[in-house]
Amino acid sequence: MVSGCTAGRHDVYAARCPCREVFDLLGNKWSALAIGAMEGGPQRFGALARRLEGVSPKVLTSTLRRLEQEGLVDRTVYPAVPLHVEYALTPLGRSVAEPLAQLRGWVESHIDELRDTQAV
Repeated sequence: MVSGCTAGRHDVYAARCPCREVFDLLGNKWSALAIGAMEGGPQRFGALARRLEGVSPKVLTSTLRRLEQEGLVDRTVYPAVPLHVEYALTPLGRSVAEPLAQLRGWVESHIDELRDTQAV
């Protein structure tokens, strides 16, 4: 049993709780933004790169791979020339998209207040 966790119950505040890895992934700006960009349906890599202004191809690739490994994103390769690859949220990914959308909305609604506080 992992320290800080009991059967069927996890504690993200416990140092060795596996929840922390997922919390770290979802707290990463590129992960949260990539999930949001896929809320409307499957996206090709190039479309995601254009939507996520400022992300490098290397970081986007790494982010999508990690989201796929955690079961939040499906990667589908279509046999075509050139290769056609799409990324889409899994049901688990869709379930986390809603709270992340609320967080993004909160940030957009309160950014001016946050910036004003920093200026003082």
